[in-house]
Amino acid sequence: MGSLFVGSVLTIRKANREDPSRHRHIQSRMANILVVGPHPDDQELGMGGTVALLASQGHRVTLLDITNGEPTPFGNPETRATEASAAAQALSHPGNPVERIQLGLRNRFVEHTIENRHKVAGIMRRVQASIVLVPYFEDAHPDHRAVTRIVEDARFDAKLTGLSMPGDNDQPPIYPKWLFHYYATHLRIVREPSLIVDITQTMDAKMKSIEAYASQFIVNEKNRAVMEWVRAFNRFMGSRIGVEYGEPFHAAEPIGLNGLGNLV
Repeated sequence: MGSLFVGSVLTIRKANREDPSRHRHIQSRMANILVVGPHPDDQELGMGGTVALLASQGHRVTLLDITNGEPTPFGNPETRATEASAAAQALSHPGNPVERIQLGLRNRFVEHTIENRHKVAGIMRRVQASIVLVPYFEDAHPDHRAVTRIVEDARFDAKLTGLSMPGDNDQPPIYPKWLFHYYATHLRIVREPSLIVDITQTMDAKMKSIEAYASQFIVNEKNRAVMEWVRAFNRFMGSRIGVEYGEPFHAAEPIGLNGLGNLV
């Protein structure tokens, strides 16, 4: 992922060869990362390769599904829950599983309310998220637009002292330092990304996580082409930075660098 998010892969490899104490210092910087999706499969489609990469680097990654994604033509709540669990497992790393949480809002009826903001803020506190990722804010799907706004405002609510949040498990207030947007949009656009992550080594894990949603992309003939589109899109994004596969992100705020070792 590089220090653009949490730490440099190149730096870690160098530390392993040259200075074990430096490696321990980098490991101490492991982050709590919350990836929010309006429906199960949004995170996998938009940034599954990055989730797998972060998990392989030792970071704690939590997927938060705002709804269960149902109803759909070939799914049901039980099937989608099983598929979502299998998808998270496909993105996990041995000894470092990707956690998944279901918030339980109603699919197709997501609204930006204070109540919903506080529910998400409670999850931010519960996992002590230092980095939050959410779909890009331009989208044709009302759920996506509502979820992005909810999360952006919940980031502020999560830091409020003297105010408990539902589901926070008595964890202290926190203000996630970084918020990034990933691209899982229903519009035929990808605005100029702020950064692209090399997911060449985790592209297979991403595809396995999407294939786990058989009711959406295997049984449903209309959506089978999505698999081919995702691979082509990530190959194109990878070509923009000179690698085989890449995933784009939009940064809401300026990105600080402490060196150039993370650049591809």
